[in-house]
Amino acid sequence: MHKHLSQNQTHMSQIGRLFDIPYYQLQNYPLEKALTTKYNGKWISTSTKDYIEQANYVSKALLSMGIKKGDKIALITSTNRTEWNIMDIGILQTGAVTVPIYPTISEHDYEYIIKHSESLYVFVSDKEVLKKLDAVKFNIPKLRGIYSFDEIPGCANWSQIITAGKQALNDQELEIVKANVVPSDLASVIYTSGTTGTPKGVLLTHENIVSNVMGSENRVPFEKGKYTGLSFLPCCHIFERMILYLYQYLGVSIYFAESIDKISDNLQEVKPQVMTVVPRVLEKVFDKIYAKGSELSGIKKSLFFWALRLAENYEPYEKNGSFYEFKLKIARKLIFSKWQEALGNNLELLVSGSAPLAPRLSRIFGGAGISVMEGYGLTETSPVIAVNDERNHGWKIGSVGRVLDNVKVKIAEDGEILCQGPSISQGYYKDDEKTKEAFVNGWFHTGDIGLVDSDGFLFITDRKKEMFKTSGGKYVAPQMIENAMKQSRFIEQIIVVGEGQKMPAALIQPSFDFIKEWANRKGISLGFSLDEVVKDERVIERIQKEIDLINPQFGKWEQVKKFALTPSIWSIESGELTPTLKLKRKIILEKFKDLYTKLYS
Repeated sequence: MHKHLSQNQTHMSQIGRLFDIPYYQLQNYPLEKALTTKYNGKWISTSTKDYIEQANYVSKALLSMGIKKGDKIALITSTNRTEWNIMDIGILQTGAVTVPIYPTISEHDYEYIIKHSESLYVFVSDKEVLKKLDAVKFNIPKLRGIYSFDEIPGCANWSQIITAGKQALNDQELEIVKANVVPSDLASVIYTSGTTGTPKGVLLTHENIVSNVMGSENRVPFEKGKYTGLSFLPCCHIFERMILYLYQYLGVSIYFAESIDKISDNLQEVKPQVMTVVPRVLEKVFDKIYAKGSELSGIKKSLFFWALRLAENYEPYEKNGSFYEFKLKIARKLIFSKWQEALGNNLELLVSGSAPLAPRLSRIFGGAGISVMEGYGLTETSPVIAVNDERNHGWKIGSVGRVLDNVKVKIAEDGEILCQGPSISQGYYKDDEKTKEAFVNGWFHTGDIGLVDSDGFLFITDRKKEMFKTSGGKYVAPQMIENAMKQSRFIEQIIVVGEGQKMPAALIQPSFDFIKEWANRKGISLGFSLDEVVKDERVIERIQKEIDLINPQFGKWEQVKKFALTPSIWSIESGELTPTLKLKRKIILEKFKDLYTKLYS
């Protein structure tokens, strides 16, 4: 333990600020393909050397544009790309602060964040983002300019910044400015989409994020300078952003996926060893695999479902005994090897965060030989608090792993998880009240309820804010019930309601694709519109069966007694989900008020 700390400290002395990381890579694992993005159907790579050179051009241009320490610059990109990372390092080297913004939020939220953060410039990726920004830019008096990564007529291009930086004769000024940036300086203000109210700007320093990179480093089984990673979770989100710094620190060659729809093609092309995911993505991958398995016939189909049943009971570290392991070996050879091929055949590590991962999925992928390490954290904690690690018995399905060595966790009287450490934010930008609420006596209150078991594994049992009381005074933890219900292939999304009512009920967005497939198999003809599907008695009856199957896992007072199906698809665009795919409870209740009223009338 002490040996590890001292080793980490030597790195920390080299790396105190985020922009030290690319230089560390150049010194230790210079890559020909540090960052790779696909443009017009072709993968274009940037070497470590060019990455740093271009970041320096950005810094020099910004200095000559009058950017000073503490100024804010916003970045909005629809997909992860090389330019974002060059801009990030280029901005940070000047002592300025990045304000990454989710591309999918509303124009109104763009305006709020750019105004509230007092960002002076905005760099956007493409036409879509620019269109939203154009709609509100005249309401933002402090905004000096907008630059785009794509070539867009009528919009300044970011290449102008690079050219200006090449021509600027301020190398010495840049060195002085860089030397003036210290680890405790603010690096980024990240606005959490929040499931309620206006976004909060989380303040993160260089030290916050760097310490999380270092704390996470000994949880990844990487041989430095040897790996390829595929990145597609939004880089404006602290989870993927910290991972990108961690990849750079470990000499991982980073490829940026084109989009979530192209992910399977990109896996085939890039054949990465590592990738981060959110549970929703794994659910989608699994649904595709399951649909293919269902189309098989005869012995092939029987084998597929035999292997699946086997994987559903998977336990790590051969806890199921040698006969189980023998059968699993056969299943992996005959069935699961095809799954691995579909994921590029090289995947050694998937890390899942941002929302709870259903243990069933974790077992199925683990059984298939594709281990998913679930972690946990918040924007305020830069983000990782705990994460599973397959080595040394550091993986327990259903848990979020052991707490990082440089983070302290304690469980409050009411079960809330509190944490402390160098990666914990100082608070919210221009919001003392919310800061005082969340940061008390040096401990950050996560708003999550959890426990640490005797082996030191952290378990998240619910969101404190989302628990509600029935009229009988019983507490209900909706997320637990929702996660269990979402394991049904008929249920795409679900929100458990019942605050102050005598029993819990649910609003459900059915999985329309799966229901179509089910109806075809059963020879049932359903109506064409979603409206007709949700009113079809046979569909309602079938979903009732699913709920009856899952309800017994819960106490009598927690069971879902009634439900209503919503005739629309919940999405980020239509407002029911946050950009990290969490439920916006208030908005969903507001939208389906009539259905809710009917449930309890």
